[in-house]
Amino acid sequence: MTDKAEAGAAEKPPRGPAGGVQSVDRAVTVLEILARHGDVGVTEVAEELGVHKSTAFRLLGVLENRGLVAQEQERGKYYLGAGVLRLAGAAAVRLDISQEGAALCRMLADELGETVNIAVLDHNAAVNIMQARGPASVTAQNWLGRRTPLHATSSGKALLAYQPAPVQDMVLARKLPRLTERTITSAPALREQLAEVVRKGFAVAAEELELGLHAVAAPVRAHDGAVIGAISVSIPVYRLDEERLPEVAERTVEAARELSRRMGYAC
Repeated sequence: MTDKAEAGAAEKPPRGPAGGVQSVDRAVTVLEILARHGDVGVTEVAEELGVHKSTAFRLLGVLENRGLVAQEQERGKYYLGAGVLRLAGAAAVRLDISQEGAALCRMLADELGETVNIAVLDHNAAVNIMQARGPASVTAQNWLGRRTPLHATSSGKALLAYQPAPVQDMVLARKLPRLTERTITSAPALREQLAEVVRKGFAVAAEELELGLHAVAAPVRAHDGAVIGAISVSIPVYRLDEERLPEVAERTVEAARELSRRMGYAC
């Protein structure tokens, strides 16, 4: 076997899942190389990875297609692309809203005696990233990290109501699963509720995710006014009647406004 053939055989990635993992590892390493050096050429990337230039070029090409890497026109060197900023920004938003909202969640939970959550939009679901339980909370269920459906939760409705029309249309075009007998599965009915959320400034889910559980949520905005999260209060049905709902909604909206101010939004 020639030296060239031996080199090609040595570099050939293993088949199956192991090969995929190796490719992912190499791609992440490329990003780390660019972060460390600022801008580098294909030769430098290949040397640090210990692969042929053709392999390094293919990896850079894939990353460039996804916007994670960009190439200088004159020198041909590569640097981190805007896609990395987009991913970092999304992570920063989750981190910031969680840190800034922790004290507010605890305060609201203590005041109302109920469970308070902060959720963010994650594709077609709402993900709870912060939770505080009040003294009157009777459930030990942990909602932290859970992906919950947009159409059947107060947080989901509060997030979806302020999304651009194409995003709403995409969600409403899909089948809306029935989780309880009170879950809204009609797209026109849900669209009406979303419009009502915008009018009132808060969303309500009445036993739509779980029987015996009501929830109220209000949107949290970033400095530019975009809705980036929602604060929700979950309450057993027997503790949330028509008389108490306005109070809970008002306090939830106030907490969401305060968190929005802390995120830089001029309310």
